[in-house]
Parts: sequence; C-alpha cells; structure tokens
Amino acid sequence: MLQCDYARGTKDGDILGSATLGQAAEDQLLSLAGKGADIFAQFRIYVDIVRSAILFAPQTLIFHPVSDLKLRNFSIEALDATDVAVSKLKRFKPDDIADIREMAKRGFIEHKRLISRFEAAMDFLSTSAQAEDFPRYISKLRIVERDILGVPPADIELPLWMQD
Repeated sequence: MLQCDYARGTKDGDILGSATLGQAAEDQLLSLAGKGADIFAQFRIYVDIVRSAILFAPQTLIFHPVSDLKLRNFSIEALDATDVAVSKLKRFKPDDIADIREMAKRGFIEHKRLISRFEAAMDFLSTSAQAEDFPRYISKLRIVERDILGVPPADIELPLWMQD
C-alpha cells in the first residue's frame, strides 16, 4: 500500500525470492530492511522474502518508484495499485477486499484499467492450472465492480477451451 496513505495491520513488503538474488544478497537485504532493522523502527515497514508464490497477475507487472522514503542502501518500487487489486482477487479475504476498497476510494483503481489488467492476467495464465479458477476470479471481480466501484460488469470472456 506504499502508493496510498492507507494503513492496516500488514507492515511487510514482499519480495519474491529468486535464484539469481543469491543467499548473500538476501541476507544483506534482510539485515538492512528486515523485521527488526532500523528501517522498520523509522518507517514501520519491513521486507520479507517470499520463497514461492503463484500470483494471479499479468505477465509484465507495473511498478512505480517510491521516492518519499529517503533510503541510503537501496530503492523501493511499489506494485501498481491496479495490479495489486487484480492479484488480490485470487485470495479475496476481508483484508484484501478492504485494501481494494481503500485504493479505489483514493482514486488508484480505474475500472477500464482494472479490466485490462485482469484480462492480461487471464491471457497470461490461460494455459496454466490456475485457468480452472477463472470463473471464481470473475465472480470476485463482479463484487469489486458492483460493491466497490459501483459500475456495471464488463464483458469478460473465458478462454475458448473453457467455453461450452
């Protein structure tokens, strides 16, 4: 939620672990910005490295620099709010819904762009095991459209192989 002035219980910034990052770099990053590091005491946010994640998101994610944090050793980029909202449709727990609601309330989620990024995620994952969950994701998107954005539902088509 680094693009918004909204705060809730989660104070971590997830970094997807990568074989190219290497253990030494991970250890150094966590010593600089992990829970208990000075950055947490100063900004109330810390870095957490996620070993594995299967995201519902477009292949190419959009990031924005977070320039208001004055950091010496590294820079931070935040995932675009629309991509965050799309990725939250997979889990769609109360905290996820609250996050989407707050981002929309602050003007960070525009319906047309949300649909475009949702369709990009579906296109990217249409041949994966996640594709069988697309109808469930679409029903969650409908809740966001109706209850949060207050707009009529967009026409979303399932991949041809999933249609009757």
